[in-house]
Amino acid sequence: RDVRALRIYEGASEIQQLIIARQLLDES
Repeated sequence: RDVRALRIYEGASEIQQLIIARQLLDES
């Protein structure tokens, strides 16, 4: 239905993965 919302969601999930990966690297 709303392609723009889907793209924003995909981008947000990608950014979240980067943030989580960075946190894991900082913790180790």
